[in-house]
Amino acid sequence: MANINENYLKLKAGYLFPEIARRVKVYSEKHPNAKIIRLGIGDVTLPLAPAVVDALVSSSKEMGTPEGFHGYGPEQGYSFLLKAIADNDYAPLGVKLDESEIFVSDGSKCDCGNIQEIFSQDAKIAIGDPVYPVYVDTNVMAGRTGEAGPDGRYANLIYMPSTKENGFQPDFPKERPDLIYLCFPNNPTGTVASKESLKAWVEYAKKNNSIILYDSAYEAFISEPGIPRSIYEVEGAKEVAIEFRSFSKTAGFTGLRCAYIVIPKELKGKTKDGQEVSIGQLWSRRHTTKFNGVSYVTQKAAEAIYSPQGKKEIRASIDTYMSNAKLIREGLIKAGFEVFGGVNAPYIWLKTPNNLSSWDFFDQLLDKAQVVGTPGSGFGPAGEGYFRLSAFGKKDDVIEAIRRISAL
Repeated sequence: MANINENYLKLKAGYLFPEIARRVKVYSEKHPNAKIIRLGIGDVTLPLAPAVVDALVSSSKEMGTPEGFHGYGPEQGYSFLLKAIADNDYAPLGVKLDESEIFVSDGSKCDCGNIQEIFSQDAKIAIGDPVYPVYVDTNVMAGRTGEAGPDGRYANLIYMPSTKENGFQPDFPKERPDLIYLCFPNNPTGTVASKESLKAWVEYAKKNNSIILYDSAYEAFISEPGIPRSIYEVEGAKEVAIEFRSFSKTAGFTGLRCAYIVIPKELKGKTKDGQEVSIGQLWSRRHTTKFNGVSYVTQKAAEAIYSPQGKKEIRASIDTYMSNAKLIREGLIKAGFEVFGGVNAPYIWLKTPNNLSSWDFFDQLLDKAQVVGTPGSGFGPAGEGYFRLSAFGKKDDVIEAIRRISAL
């Protein structure tokens, strides 16, 4: 019998979202007539934009011709999409990127989870708390942590609590980290970081020879002026930061799968004997070894997002979701809840009432209102006593959900 990777046994009972699905399934079987409104997992509900669909159809037809067929493509991504990303997502911010610094993938979840492979086994990891579970779980699987303690924190991880008291902005860790995971607009709290704050993080990373893993999957939802959409808007960030971007929530690609990661040429790591090594080259080696690239059809669909019509249609979808976020935020405040987020992000972070635990509030909401959200404790110990609602629902469902919650 083969030995297993015992690091997997350190993981808590189940990944957060499958556990939510399990509880909802049990409830549904007991109450088959209940109309459950799901505002938990961050899956989109609006259909793909017409410009995207047109691109899918035309590229599929192209694939059905001898002259237009595409087999294996470049693992890093087709040049037409790499150029569209550089010209549309970064150039308007004053950030110049070479196509070789962009790597197209099938999702930011995969990139955030896989990036740790190119760093040393003994790398010290700093994470926000609460945090997107993938950051933690993949490092647990890789063996960089000890067991989880009674408080839910894994030994050998550096936790950076993001609480009401610090404005949900993690403080600099006292212990020097090799890798720092940051996410803004933040999932799950819905809060954002100012340019001054990101500048301080860049300076901290330079001082400590750390690398920032910056998840900006929700940058398209920023509505307030002056909030940075990329960490590379900060001078010097290319020397210390990797950025993750996704089309999943921005353009409804959760079922189509397309994202990208940016690794600037300036970013270096080192060997044990102090030799500098290009992080981008390491990732390229990993990417081309373990991944055959996103399909031509999907990349043509992603390119269509950047057309004038595509931009207009995508903006309309984002505005719809942010209108939902406003309804949720204002409805909860009116109902007496303490609420955060929902202004520059599609997530609303609320304090559970009457000192209920996150999972107790989940069960109460499901049982009494038939509304599904996400328990804050599922994002980390500092999320206990909080709850996340997603704006990725249908407007009528959102209105009904708020009515039910308000009636509790």
